[in-house]
Amino acid sequence: MSTDAATSTGVSMGMPPVLSPDEAEKAVLLAAPRGYCAGVDRAVVTVEQALDLYGAPVYVRKQIVHNKHVVADLEARGAIFVEEIAEVPAGATVVFSAHGVSPEVHRQAAERELKTIDATCPLVTKVHHEAKRFASDDYDILLIGHEGHEEVEGTAGEAPEHIQLVQSPADVAGIEVRDPSRVAWLSQTTLSVDETLETVAAIRERFPELLDPPSDDICYATQNRQLAVKEIAQGCDLLIVVGSGNSSNSVRLVEVALEAGAKASYRVDDASEIDEVWLEGVRTVSVTSGASVPEALVEGVLDYLAERGYPDAKAVHSAEESLIFSLPKELRRDMKAAQAAARG
Repeated sequence: MSTDAATSTGVSMGMPPVLSPDEAEKAVLLAAPRGYCAGVDRAVVTVEQALDLYGAPVYVRKQIVHNKHVVADLEARGAIFVEEIAEVPAGATVVFSAHGVSPEVHRQAAERELKTIDATCPLVTKVHHEAKRFASDDYDILLIGHEGHEEVEGTAGEAPEHIQLVQSPADVAGIEVRDPSRVAWLSQTTLSVDETLETVAAIRERFPELLDPPSDDICYATQNRQLAVKEIAQGCDLLIVVGSGNSSNSVRLVEVALEAGAKASYRVDDASEIDEVWLEGVRTVSVTSGASVPEALVEGVLDYLAERGYPDAKAVHSAEESLIFSLPKELRRDMKAAQAAARG
């Protein structure tokens, strides 16, 4: 079933369809917005365009975005995903993922004379700039995030002597700073808004002069998807989040759904991971997807539900998104040069 059709809930003219008692009581609610954000779209298109322009292989450090289907599709087209720069042959082309990298990774790439294309989400780049600014003003920076996440590693690498990681309010008691009057906080962009604010409140209780970043670090898409989930979670029997297990924002959506009142919530990579037992006695199913999820995977879940007697989805709109990011400047430059050469 197309999700284009799911966005319309108007009643058609003529006789209404005859529904069984079970079908008449069932409902599917579809979050809007959901799926790809501007940063993810930019990163995926960057790899696709790089493959078209330079030819395979194009190397990508880490997963370009946290979705196994996206990665598999790009691998089929000739992208090679590596964990570290040392795995990239000298002189080759490498794309940095949407999650960002530290200055040390840039240095390693230059040392190996790699052609680099930086697909870091501009909203992550903004946090990097904030880290450098706070560090230059000699603040201790408390970075709220998850240990080992690529985005956290990239941001921390901008000012390692000034940054310490805070994963939850439980970590706050152990924080040590040089000057309690010169402490600032930043955060990973894909966290739960509510959990982040809880951690900030705990930090501020210890350090009343805590300096906020100039704007919220939680990205607009993460906030919008969490708000949409809160709207479709209230009172629903089951909320399905489409997204990969290493996608922080997808995992957070499950937590947000349960906190907002969903009776049950599960994350799946695609429809094949749905357990039919979850649907036993379920009338209202709500569906959403993380910020790195192609819409085709959501359509697969809606088709699965339709095959089991659930009606077309009713889209619940909570925000409109129109932001578009331009492709990395390195790629735009080379595309422009290739177009000029083709014109002769």
